[in-house]
Amino acid sequence: MLTQLEKAKEKWGGTSDAIDRWLTTRQLLLVNYCKLAAKTPGRSALPDSDQLETFCTILLDYISAGHFEVFEQVMSGCEKSCQEARSLANRYYPPITETTQQVLDFNDKYQDLEDEDKLLDLHADLSELGETLEQRFALEDKLIATLYQYQKQPA
Repeated sequence: MLTQLEKAKEKWGGTSDAIDRWLTTRQLLLVNYCKLAAKTPGRSALPDSDQLETFCTILLDYISAGHFEVFEQVMSGCEKSCQEARSLANRYYPPITETTQQVLDFNDKYQDLEDEDKLLDLHADLSELGETLEQRFALEDKLIATLYQYQKQPA
């Protein structure tokens, strides 16, 4: 996922303030994800509630920025572009939206943790979340690539 992030930064870094902020947040998300995932399963290696809360906050910030800043910009750009670009954007956006629910479910479970026994599921839930995020990042990158591919083509 970090290699994928570096490729995204190389391709789209500097093209938009919203995308730059979003990619910076993605990097912060991945760093915090790795810190949590590095913990071994079991009570002795559980993260503290502040660490988990920070991760959930960054996770929601990333998802929100995607939906309310970056995707809006991409979809708007595709609207101005050709029909093929709109079609491709419409193909990538729904699966991205599907991953949002999985992210929100994780957040709901761990954001304000009242039952510490739920932490025993954290390792498995992080593994599942990691797969979801990897899928989401790939789709997001395709969506952005679609926009820039068609913006660079002459009208």
